[in-house]
Amino acid sequence: MGAWEKLLSQPGLILADGGMGTMLMELGLQFGASPELWNVEHPDHVRQVHQGYLQAGSRIILTNTFGCNRLRLGLHNLQDRVVEFNRAAARLVREELDAGGGRGVVAGDIGPSGGILAPLGELEPAEATAAFAEQAGGLIEGGVDVVWIETLSSLEEMHAAVDGVRRASADIPIVATMTFDTRGRTMMGVTPEQAVRELAGWGVSALGANCGNGPDEILAVIGKMKAAAPEATLVAKANAGVPRLEKGRAVYGAGPAEMAAYATAVADAGARIIGACCGSTPRHLDAMAAALHGRLAA
Repeated sequence: MGAWEKLLSQPGLILADGGMGTMLMELGLQFGASPELWNVEHPDHVRQVHQGYLQAGSRIILTNTFGCNRLRLGLHNLQDRVVEFNRAAARLVREELDAGGGRGVVAGDIGPSGGILAPLGELEPAEATAAFAEQAGGLIEGGVDVVWIETLSSLEEMHAAVDGVRRASADIPIVATMTFDTRGRTMMGVTPEQAVRELAGWGVSALGANCGNGPDEILAVIGKMKAAAPEATLVAKANAGVPRLEKGRAVYGAGPAEMAAYATAVADAGARIIGACCGSTPRHLDAMAAALHGRLAA
């Protein structure tokens, strides 16, 4: 039994981590720069973020690889360093986990390709699948326990991502979450009920929702997913509220107390894996862990 399966086999809720980009910007990442480059140029800063979430009680730590596929790295002329960056990112999380006693899992983060799949867009499914496979291969080389696909809005792209991961490994566990930020649907019109049926059929280990317009939105999505698939392991990873621009930077309105209330609400609605997304920090996760005290896996 692998580390991911062992974690899921324990009774209780599981705390995931929070925002990565938010924290890197606090540490000096410039708007528009590549966060993934920091895995090799500023690894201590990336490890500092992971350490903060581990100290808050997170048991699932996502790698700093949200945009680490060749299509998105190509915007920075870094497309030839996909495997290097993904492998380095996975090892940074593993180092922090080992330093902290190994109580957690390394989740290889895969975000959207950056394109829109044909026929609506110009990205061919085969090209997307190849890009996801390349990224997954680097993450697996680096030693991730699970591949975590997040923030997708189309089932076609999710299928390409799952296929890409399966091309890299036939058996590594997969978590898949979509973003429901358009009147209860994804940007591409997918409902929570559609998502849970399709993703469960593709054999993912856990599924759910992330990012979006804050806690209230994800709470409604989790409720619909639980009703549609009562046995599914559900993931909730909400933004810390809706962002507003202040001096050119996104500021999120939900503080630790609001995110603590969200954590208990989505747990009651049926989520088992609970974390946070954009705008969140270890302070938010500290409050969430305290709110879920007594309900978390040992």
